[in-house]
Amino acid sequence: MLVLAIDTSTPAVTAGLATLAGADVSVLAERVTINARAHGELITPHILDAAKAAGVTLREVDAIVCGVGPGPFTGLRAGMATAAALAHGLGINVYPVCSLDGIAAATEASEPFLVVTDARRREVYWAAYDANGTRTDGPHVQAPEPLGLPIAAGDGARLYAEKLGVRVLEPYYPTIAGLVTAASDAFDAEPVPLTPLYLRRPDAVEPTARKRVTA
Repeated sequence: MLVLAIDTSTPAVTAGLATLAGADVSVLAERVTINARAHGELITPHILDAAKAAGVTLREVDAIVCGVGPGPFTGLRAGMATAAALAHGLGINVYPVCSLDGIAAATEASEPFLVVTDARRREVYWAAYDANGTRTDGPHVQAPEPLGLPIAAGDGARLYAEKLGVRVLEPYYPTIAGLVTAASDAFDAEPVPLTPLYLRRPDAVEPTARKRVTA
């Protein structure tokens, strides 16, 4: 099974292709750029570059995996809109996956751990996992503080390691192998709706009615 995976929930603009055979994931090509302001600009070129590097065409892709956050509104929208458009054009399914799960599935830990990403506004997105990488709590958003576990992966863990009181593990961002692994159990059924995990209201809001000006 040939899978295209993309994620724009963090500052990492990520796209790549992997094959899935049973539980075995083999990454064919991956393109990642750390740029929180270029999700919309880079995601499609990354997809095309990864396909070229893998020696395949998008017509050969059997399914798409898309990270759905938690993450900021603008970044998530860029990746999810691209995934939805490609799935429609290619006539294939797109499978949503929690982006924190995409980090957890690529984390090498022998005990329960956290995945923590930067939510901006001096807050973090986080979830807890058992030693097998199964999510046991979250996702949540809050100010960084001790969360009950001593080790954590993710860029938020790296940024707030002292406040969280954790030892930091890699990866810092969702990986292609992690995203495909996290979504693999869903491939035998119809995908659930592609719904973003914002966890809080977007920074941009519609303007309210104009205030009256009196002399």
